[in-house]
Amino acid sequence: MSLGYAEKLSVIEDVGNVGMVEFFDSPHVLHDKVERLAMMIQKSKHLVVFTGAGISTSCGIPDFRGPKGIWTLQRQGKPLPEASLPFHRATPTPTHMALVELEKAGILKFLISQNVDGLHLRSGMPREKLSELHGNIFMEICPSCGAEYMRDFETETIGLKETSRRCSKAGCGAKLRDSVLDWEDALPPREMDPAEKHCKMADVVLCLGTSLQITPACNLPLKCLKGGGKIVIVNLQKTPKDKKASLVMHGLVDKVIIGVMNMLNMRIPPFVRIDLIQIILTRALSIDKKYVNWTLKIASVHGKQAPLPFIKSVEVSFSESLSMKAAVLHNQGLQLKRRTAKSAKPFDIFLRLNFSAGCKCLYTNLKIPVDFEIATDYLKEDKDSIIQKLKDRAIKEPSCGQTEVVERKAILVPKSEVIVYAIVTNIIEYENSVVPFEASSLSSCSLKRRNESLLGGGMSWKRTKVRNHITRHRK
Repeated sequence: MSLGYAEKLSVIEDVGNVGMVEFFDSPHVLHDKVERLAMMIQKSKHLVVFTGAGISTSCGIPDFRGPKGIWTLQRQGKPLPEASLPFHRATPTPTHMALVELEKAGILKFLISQNVDGLHLRSGMPREKLSELHGNIFMEICPSCGAEYMRDFETETIGLKETSRRCSKAGCGAKLRDSVLDWEDALPPREMDPAEKHCKMADVVLCLGTSLQITPACNLPLKCLKGGGKIVIVNLQKTPKDKKASLVMHGLVDKVIIGVMNMLNMRIPPFVRIDLIQIILTRALSIDKKYVNWTLKIASVHGKQAPLPFIKSVEVSFSESLSMKAAVLHNQGLQLKRRTAKSAKPFDIFLRLNFSAGCKCLYTNLKIPVDFEIATDYLKEDKDSIIQKLKDRAIKEPSCGQTEVVERKAILVPKSEVIVYAIVTNIIEYENSVVPFEASSLSSCSLKRRNESLLGGGMSWKRTKVRNHITRHRK
């Protein structure tokens, strides 16, 4: 969980049980339970998944109540754990991506999360199939029209407070608010109502990585019982709801879900992260009308003053025919001013975008042609389809740093051209294989990631033929 988020929460004495003992089912027992779970999922008609902090720990985000959880260490008077990478660069785990695949197959009907890390949305889970009960540290909401804005940086506040930005919807312009609840905030009906509805409809509620202690959220899975539904709990610690569950599994969530996906003969899809950046080129004649004054600005698509956390620096150079001096722009305020003679010929600006920690490549290059005319031709293809094609290409030809123009527009006053680029900054491929389940061999993540080392040996899960019947789940 975000350490910044934990520090922003109001201080309360009772945060529930912390430092809870972890239990591990033996490999044989866990294997049998995975088979049972795979069969329950295959037979389900309305599967609902309920997730907690335990599904994100393998990507470097600490939990709250585990042996090294945030609240456990706080109660012991120990320093908080250091994040292994910037929170805004955290990437989905195999479990996150497996849930996306289950939803696409029509098996997973609804997902309920207590996490604020935004990884379910980043993984590709449709917003209409997701309730984020406690909010999203990267999401701002308009209290007037209800518009949602997913950012690439953490909001500066929690507790449903006003942020520094406004709604960009036509005719609105209201001040935005963060979406993350503080202790005293009630669960929002827009998230709670569909969650409760789907739990009542569920024949299986699968609880992943949650201690099921925080009310009223922890009582949602119980609502399936009245209609004959079953609860499955996958967690390393015991929970207050274990006695109500049809199946309790003590094992790492990733390993369990990878095993389930293998038995269903389903592949965990790769994750491709796309980040957006806008290049703003403004020109104006000098007072004597002999020169053209140029201003180059590299900015966030969320606003000219918004953070641009995935960019560390930008190296700027120009066509060799020009005598303009190159420059290196650091941190925020990525802006450069230059001047050319009015009679100068068209030229090119070359940008090397150096990425910050957490990106899978060090940099990418952009070439900006400057022809002294503000382009008025707009892209014929919509942004979403261009981004999807870029993702498809990144999967087919795996390499970070690929770019595509997704938006181009002209501003008449002052004369400016705005170009929005989509950039592939992360590609992760997951293999449906797991390492042995002995507690001594537990590692932070049981998957092979491109450009990362493969952790440990493998245990092959026997694949079953239940996949043959999955088509009945499709919508």
